[in-house]
Amino acid sequence: MKVCCVGLVMSVLAAPLAMLSQRPAAQATAATVAATPPMGWNSWDSYGLTITEEQFRANVIVLRDELALSGYNYAVIDEGWFFVNPQDRPHAEKLVYAIDANGRYVPVPARFPSSGKPTAQEVDQLDQLHAGPKLLVTTEATSFKALGDFVHAQGLKFGIHIVRGIPRASVERNLPIANSAFHAADAADTSDACPWDPTNWGVKNNDAGQAWYDSLLKQYAGWGVDLIKVDCIASHPYKIDEIRMIRRAIDKAGRPMVLSLSPGPTALENAAEVGAVAQMWRISDDFWDVWSSDAGKNFPQSLTGQFAKTAAWAPSAKPGNWPDADMLPLGHLGPVPGWGKERDTRFTPPEQQTLLTLWAMARSPLILGANLTQLSDATLKLLTNADVIRVDQTATRSGQVMHDGDIVAWTANLPADPANDSPHGSIALALFNAGESQVVVDSSFEAFNIDAATYRVKDAWTGKNLGKLKSVPNLTLEPHACILWLLKK
Repeated sequence: MKVCCVGLVMSVLAAPLAMLSQRPAAQATAATVAATPPMGWNSWDSYGLTITEEQFRANVIVLRDELALSGYNYAVIDEGWFFVNPQDRPHAEKLVYAIDANGRYVPVPARFPSSGKPTAQEVDQLDQLHAGPKLLVTTEATSFKALGDFVHAQGLKFGIHIVRGIPRASVERNLPIANSAFHAADAADTSDACPWDPTNWGVKNNDAGQAWYDSLLKQYAGWGVDLIKVDCIASHPYKIDEIRMIRRAIDKAGRPMVLSLSPGPTALENAAEVGAVAQMWRISDDFWDVWSSDAGKNFPQSLTGQFAKTAAWAPSAKPGNWPDADMLPLGHLGPVPGWGKERDTRFTPPEQQTLLTLWAMARSPLILGANLTQLSDATLKLLTNADVIRVDQTATRSGQVMHDGDIVAWTANLPADPANDSPHGSIALALFNAGESQVVVDSSFEAFNIDAATYRVKDAWTGKNLGKLKSVPNLTLEPHACILWLLKK
């Protein structure tokens, strides 16, 4: 293989794909939750803590009308749905939480009117029996059941975000845990707080702790929740005992739910543990619309930083287990993004193709962060490319086969598509230029561990048939750009 970059010829040593992905072909089973990488939309990238029911419903309608036919079917409300005043999140002492009589967070009726009517009970500011102020709470008997029913009526699935643990406000009041003889203080580990979240205490690995999670997941099952994203549990810190308690609670609740773990980076050595109990887990810290970042900087995670992480995790992807490269910060991000100011994505069109191609080759979940009510034709076309989605959803084996300098190459095996393929299926080949200078690739397919043969080649992004080829002949790749070719014998 020859790769020419400003007159420089680099020789490439391509590691065999079989060495990088030593596992049998993935086989979907009827009993598997998330047999393919979940696809859908999450509110965080555009609304942060502030999403309202009106905004959520508007995005769900666009999801139904424009994206569902391409496979995007989860609609997820991210963090903060129980805050009365989410704008005060930087000043934790001012936050007011909505909880029910059993100490569980519930939706705020002022933000989610279908959740129920506000109660007459005033915000609890001071407890005369104890010294000092308590966390501010309002007790509500509200529910996401009506909103879940609305999502399901559109043919979609409903998800919510929580932070692990038990509300500090519930522990202060020692509220009873539903369907048990325990109270909040029996379950709470007040020595264990999420480093970045002021709302919860950790949960003890005891019967009371299990009863707490059982009460939560029974509540969520009643709301019709199909995906539960649990934060502050996959990394900094990693809390396998609580993950297992949540898994048991989901199983007891009797409603299939995708269990998604955040934040990253989940440690590779924990792959077997998390894979036994969860369907998705983050492989990096929060990913945003940043091409590159300073060495050693974990937040925000950059696109260039995801090349190594997706390559390392690719062998772990299989039905029911999907290493998660995080949401797609594409399109318009606003009015209140979870990070930064309102904006259109900073990614250029070539970078956007690189992002979708890498996620697809890695078989990551495809969860959009865009404000769908401002979805442009260009972003819609990008997100609904049938060939790219086919790679993400049907590849039976994929992996990085080369990373030399600025050039990164991945291949994936695709099953036969009776309408378009030979009986032998096809191979996806992705080439990325992660550098700042134009490169020219001139290589046989064998350099990427693809059998020596003549293939009919289609460019997935342009839709053009490139004819019969035995190689990548003098292909110019612009900085930050990629190709995704489908090869058929």
